[in-house]
Amino acid sequence: MERIDENSSPEPPLQFSKALEGVTQFPLIQALAGRRSRRFCLGAEIPQGPLAFKSNQKPFPLTELEQMVVLTSMAGSTGWHYTISYNETVRSQLPSYSAGSAGRTFPSAAGFHTSDLFFTDDNGTYYFSTRDFHPPSENYRGKGEQLENHLAEHRRRIHKLSDKRLYIPKETPYMDPHNTWIANHEGSTLILPVVDLAQHMLDAIWYYALDGRVIYDDIAKKPVPGVEKFPDVIADPNTVVPLSFLEMMAVAECSAEISMSCYAGALMLQAMGLGGWAFDGMDWLAILGASGDPKIPGFGFRYDISERWAVPNITGLRGVFEAYCPPHYRNMSEAVDALAKRKYGPGGVYNEGTPGAWKDSERVRKSAHHASQHFKECVALQAQYIYDTYGKFPATAPSIFAFMYLQAHHLDLSFYDHYFKPGEYLPSHGEHMKNWH
Repeated sequence: MERIDENSSPEPPLQFSKALEGVTQFPLIQALAGRRSRRFCLGAEIPQGPLAFKSNQKPFPLTELEQMVVLTSMAGSTGWHYTISYNETVRSQLPSYSAGSAGRTFPSAAGFHTSDLFFTDDNGTYYFSTRDFHPPSENYRGKGEQLENHLAEHRRRIHKLSDKRLYIPKETPYMDPHNTWIANHEGSTLILPVVDLAQHMLDAIWYYALDGRVIYDDIAKKPVPGVEKFPDVIADPNTVVPLSFLEMMAVAECSAEISMSCYAGALMLQAMGLGGWAFDGMDWLAILGASGDPKIPGFGFRYDISERWAVPNITGLRGVFEAYCPPHYRNMSEAVDALAKRKYGPGGVYNEGTPGAWKDSERVRKSAHHASQHFKECVALQAQYIYDTYGKFPATAPSIFAFMYLQAHHLDLSFYDHYFKPGEYLPSHGEHMKNWH
């Protein structure tokens, strides 16, 4: 099941099946009403208690087609997002809030789109990046005739990181006690959305600077030195956003983004007839790589520790997913330049050459507020102050953030038939093996 990158030779096409036609026609109301956490998979065992049960079947991994349907439901690029249409501060210009130009299956605050997916199965660990992906099927709306091409194009976004399933000890503190029997089970696909909170926070500072507001460090109870040098950006330095509030808001927005990604996947499980559930009962710091134990490397992300911080600060997986902050940039000014490049560079949301949803997309994108060097310096000054003062960016939260998972697996229906009333799994679950295998 080796994946290839975009520059490799073509793969054989995914096998389109009638099962996919069923997915495209599955009623949303049934997915919503029928969504449950169905944890008992083929090969599972509950050793004791009122629901004790041992599967008499072996674990049965998801096929590549099944994986692709789940992954694209969680983070598939569905075309172009519409940006923020108007802001009275910049009036005649399109406000330059957004960072990504692609619409995906879940919303992101002001179109920042700073998250991507990592996942693991019996054959290895993988990275699935779609935050800047513009698939050819730009007007994809879930139609059956578009789905085969949609899945095939996304398949090329998967990069294999390892040939082994991610190792997570089945014990606390790595897993909550109620998950040790089933989380990351053999045969399952475990998916973790990961967000660059540093980039999100940087875009939030940009967002408020465009509105004429500046950070106030309410933790240290002092203004950010030097913001008075930017009267063309911040007309009134007393119009402030408290630092602790801004960082709380950034965490909340990122949490919503990755939670909705998992929820979209959970709805797709119902349509496909797969088991699984969305949850947060594992130590994501250890899973990304900050366990401190070389025997538990996780995904191998880089991290730092300090007596000033309550938890390790994860900053990225080099060459794969790097936060917009040191050590991946020399300073926050470089990180701001990288953010500007993402906004205005080739393929960027405010690049006039990027296609879009509008009839005259070139005119709309060209009309966007274009950050001057002075504007970028104002954003960088505030970000550098945070980094210098607290030793990391953001000040109170990890640079890389995660916490929600989606696990997908094949159900052992005999467990549900034994203990549950009829109707406690959907017809799609009952017919899954016949339809998909």
